[in-house]
Amino acid sequence: MSPRKWLLRNAVALAVSVAIVLLPGCSSNDEGGGDTTGAAAGATTVTVGLQEFAVSADPASVPAGSITFDVSNTGPDDVHEFVVIKTDLGATGLPTGDDGAVLEDGEGMEVVDEIEDIAVDDTQSLTVDLDAGAYVLICNILQEEPDGTLEAHYTEGMRTDFTVE
Repeated sequence: MSPRKWLLRNAVALAVSVAIVLLPGCSSNDEGGGDTTGAAAGATTVTVGLQEFAVSADPASVPAGSITFDVSNTGPDDVHEFVVIKTDLGATGLPTGDDGAVLEDGEGMEVVDEIEDIAVDDTQSLTVDLDAGAYVLICNILQEEPDGTLEAHYTEGMRTDFTVE
């Protein structure tokens, strides 16, 4: 076999091998929700901290497009969730029920996506495509305390404004 044919055959084999390895990472999420498997290629990453009773986002403003939220629950005691809401109402103005939990189908807001039940010391990722606008990031867990009262994490302060430019 000539050196040219050998080189061409091996180059094709190498190209096919690379394609087989890389193509699974190019698949899309057909369920309509966000990707919870990690940062998507080209996504802006936002580090989110959840703890009793606060939500922090760094940075608090990002350009429109694909955004990956790396969400960590630092506890110290409670399971939390992470909800992305598009709204002009502001972090403290979301509609709530009598129990203090946000009415996720309330007027003037749209729930974009969420991660449910993030255990203490766990980190999960959520990738979503966001248009320019005002958003609120919350934990909307409603839990019963040992004395029988209900504790709404949103009402306790687990909320922050977030801007997409």
